[in-house]
Amino acid sequence: MPTTDYLVVSAALFAIGVFGVLVRRNAIIIFMCIELMLNAANLMFVATARSLGQMNGQVFVFFVMTVAAAEVAVGLAIIVALFRNRQTIDVDEVNLLKF
Repeated sequence: MPTTDYLVVSAALFAIGVFGVLVRRNAIIIFMCIELMLNAANLMFVATARSLGQMNGQVFVFFVMTVAAAEVAVGLAIIVALFRNRQTIDVDEVNLLKF
C-alpha cells in the first residue's frame, strides 16, 4: 500500500478524535477520543518512517505510547475521584475549579 493511504487513514482518525472531543460531554468518551488522536499520530509516524526507511518514527511511537499510558492512569484516577465527589462524569456539570 502507498504511504498516502496510511496518511489519509491517520488524518481521518485524527479528525474523528477531534470531533469527539469537541462534541461529546462524557469524560470517558473524551479520553477515548484523545487516545484515538494519539493513535492517529502513531500511525502517521510509522507510515512516514517506513516511507523514508528510517527508525525514527518507531522510536517516537514508543514515547507517545508511554505518555498515553501515563495520561490514562492519571486521567482515569481524576475521573473516578470526580465521580465519587459529584456522582457524574459530565464535563458540563463538573465545576470544581470555580470559587
